[in-house]
Amino acid sequence: MELFLAILILACLYSFVSPDSQGDALFALKSSLNASSDQLSDWDQNHVNPCTWSKITCDDNNNVMMVSLSNMGFSGTLTPRLGVLTHLNTLSLQGNGITGKIPEALGNLTRLTMVDLEKNRFSGEIPASLGNLKKLQFLFLSQNNLTGTIPESLSGLPNLINLQLALNDLTGKVPDSLFQVPKYNFSDNHLNCGLNFSHRCVSDSEGSPSKSKTGLVIGIVGGFLGIILLGGFMLFFWRGRHKGYKREIFVDVAGEVDRRIPFGQLRRFAWRELQLATDNFSEKNVLGQGGFGKVYKGVLNDSTKVAVKRLTDYESPGGDAAFQREVEMISVAVHKNLLRLIGFCTTPTERLLVYPYMQNLSVAYRLRELKPGESVLAWPARKRVALGTARGLEYLHEHCNPKIIHRDVKAANVLLDEDCEAVVGDFGLAKLVDVRKTNVTTQVRGTMGHIAPEYLSTGKSSEKTDVFGYGIMLLEIVTGQRAIDFSRLEEEDDVLLLDHVKKLQREKRLDAIVDRNLHRNYNMDEVEMMIQVALLCTQGSPEDRPAMSEVVRMLEGEGLTERWEEWQHVEVTRRQEYDRLQRRFDWGEDSIYNQDAVELSGGR
Repeated sequence: MELFLAILILACLYSFVSPDSQGDALFALKSSLNASSDQLSDWDQNHVNPCTWSKITCDDNNNVMMVSLSNMGFSGTLTPRLGVLTHLNTLSLQGNGITGKIPEALGNLTRLTMVDLEKNRFSGEIPASLGNLKKLQFLFLSQNNLTGTIPESLSGLPNLINLQLALNDLTGKVPDSLFQVPKYNFSDNHLNCGLNFSHRCVSDSEGSPSKSKTGLVIGIVGGFLGIILLGGFMLFFWRGRHKGYKREIFVDVAGEVDRRIPFGQLRRFAWRELQLATDNFSEKNVLGQGGFGKVYKGVLNDSTKVAVKRLTDYESPGGDAAFQREVEMISVAVHKNLLRLIGFCTTPTERLLVYPYMQNLSVAYRLRELKPGESVLAWPARKRVALGTARGLEYLHEHCNPKIIHRDVKAANVLLDEDCEAVVGDFGLAKLVDVRKTNVTTQVRGTMGHIAPEYLSTGKSSEKTDVFGYGIMLLEIVTGQRAIDFSRLEEEDDVLLLDHVKKLQREKRLDAIVDRNLHRNYNMDEVEMMIQVALLCTQGSPEDRPAMSEVVRMLEGEGLTERWEEWQHVEVTRRQEYDRLQRRFDWGEDSIYNQDAVELSGGR
């Protein structure tokens, strides 16, 4: 009996101190990536359960489901010991400098739905073992140094919907079935696709650019209806704002347990804790107010500064569970240029989200709301903001499953961290609010002047509505002005910033476009490039606008010249067609609808 007890005690002690195989594999990953002392500092080899580590997400049974180490500057290799993480469904390592081969052991992770290794320095061949990943939906290997052929085994991935292999050194034949993947990119390799082959290297997601004359006439008629729609929307928007803010009553509830949601590792705050942090939601702590609610500055018990957003339109037929599902969706969108969600709070009458506090506030503040003595946002910083915002939106559109449409892209929703790097905020909130309104199929959310025309007229949003808003934001960055400014009427200029910039661009007066606060401390070639990208993003037809991945490439110096020349050619044709119609109908120069006709026919 004593021998049995001794063995039992030794077994318990061994199980207590023996390292978890998942933790071992992750710590081996940290070592192989050459992580510095200040990177992944909470990854403790002696800690049995890695589910408390940063960048790791686990399920209810403490199985590692997600490893997200994007854009962290790693330079080592990828350890094959990851093959023991058999419950892993997402592996995200894009935007580092990882070298060496992609381990064959990844083929053991049969629950993977997404593998993102793009923008690294991987070499060697694509492992044939990836063909074992029957649940894989997203495979991103672009912008590496991969060689050899594309494995035939990838043809056997029945759920693959996005395959990105561009900008490598791959050779040979692309398996025919991979051209059936809904979204693919094999460009900038040495493969059997492109101009001299039967298959294109990039999947065709562009619509037909042709426009009928009938559509133009319909657009002119639509101008009258658009004015009515716009007036009705502004009245609805004004009434909604007053309805949402006439009530500043917060109902205290019993303290809630500070628990974590397994998927996303979010903290659930007690309402009382946030009430104390914001000094009872004092007006002096209001950082901003928008279509989704007020944002308050707060300080938690541990002196951590936070931003607390109180959502409006909180009525929820789906209740607390529906709200939590959408919060979890936001929490797994992890990217350098996206605002990280810390936690949330729910009561029978309130919905609140908690984010890190950004000491440099928003891009809009740094452009237009500076206090005396504060420095203006310099041109190099504005360039970084433009590129960082584009990368954040690209991640939401192309690397989140399901994709997240922002629906209110503007300078006020792009924050600046301590290094003045862009951090996109408020993403996912439109879905968070509207998904609970079962009696409403579509609801326009956004800011006048930033809303794409098709979204305003139909209420249907897409990635291309975000692209339009981003284009307007680029113009804000260049000019320092608001998207709508009625003071421009005093100088007989256009109220809309987009129209104002187009006019100056046609007149070759680029100097008059740039923010005067820069005092000519900018590069005119870079200004011209940014304006061109903005005008491509704000084309009337959503099919003509580039995807955010294309925008990123154009800002990095790839492909802008070709797109701009095509745009200019189409623009000339459209203007000639408009002039012909104008002469035909003999409206004359005094018609107030001339400019609207150009806009609604897709010409501007």
